[in-house]
Amino acid sequence: MNVSELKQTTRWSQEVTGLSGFFHGYATVDGVRLHYVSGGNQQGETLVLLAGFPQSWFAWRHVMAGLAQHYFIVAPDLPGQGDSDKPYDGYDTLSLARRVQGLLQVLQISRYYLAAHDVGAWVAWPFATLYNEQVVKLALLDAGIPGVTLPDALPATPDKAWKTWHFAFHLLPDLPEALIEGREEIYLEWFLKRKAASPMVFGDEDMAEYTRLLRQNGALRAGMAAYREVNLSAAQNRELLREKGKLSVPLLAVSADQGSIPDMAIPLQEFAANVSGIKIAHCGHFIPDEQPQALADALREFFS
Repeated sequence: MNVSELKQTTRWSQEVTGLSGFFHGYATVDGVRLHYVSGGNQQGETLVLLAGFPQSWFAWRHVMAGLAQHYFIVAPDLPGQGDSDKPYDGYDTLSLARRVQGLLQVLQISRYYLAAHDVGAWVAWPFATLYNEQVVKLALLDAGIPGVTLPDALPATPDKAWKTWHFAFHLLPDLPEALIEGREEIYLEWFLKRKAASPMVFGDEDMAEYTRLLRQNGALRAGMAAYREVNLSAAQNRELLREKGKLSVPLLAVSADQGSIPDMAIPLQEFAANVSGIKIAHCGHFIPDEQPQALADALREFFS
């Protein structure tokens, strides 16, 4: 299947409820079945979107609606995320990046813009380093990159620790699963609504979808896995920097005035050759959910 066929073929896909012109799809990469949503402008350039924890492609749906007339959009669920398979290994960001590349190869997509949030941004960094001839431009949203800009020691003061406490918690073997299982709604209620500028941004539909996903077999284990592999991911990124030098792909660092990273662009300038930055107002960590129109406008301007 080539890109044109992907854009035009919907007979084998289910249309996404509430998102006109977008369809669910599945493809198997090295034995792992990956779910993705695609659609938008059939003649447009391709935009790939990667979501973070504890979300899925669903986090991007309002942004996708805002950009549908301009781009053909592919939003995969990473391995272990959303409705993709939850393998027992392969959650270091280099392995995840290679699986995303495998999916794009199956779909015969070879040139595209890339935007990524949270853990999706962790994956996008080595991805853009390895496949820089394919990525035209890259946007990273509110994330410290392991081995690059993510500090080894996270803040422990009350005014900051609430944003990063989950790193240490997720690293513990078995305990997060034991405490969260059966209480997924409580965990997600705090995690999503507390880290947003306004808790009202996540309505009943959102909470029901993310609860459904986190209750799938293996979902909690898989969700913790990227954090448990963070040291390996950091070592991989440091090695890539030694081998290849600064990231050459033009990079937009997207911060939020109430997000996790005060200014994404400043620390990234040491590691990327062409960095610009913006800060979105009235927004917490979950930028695609909280300010989808402002983000869509910023991405369109940058990718243009």
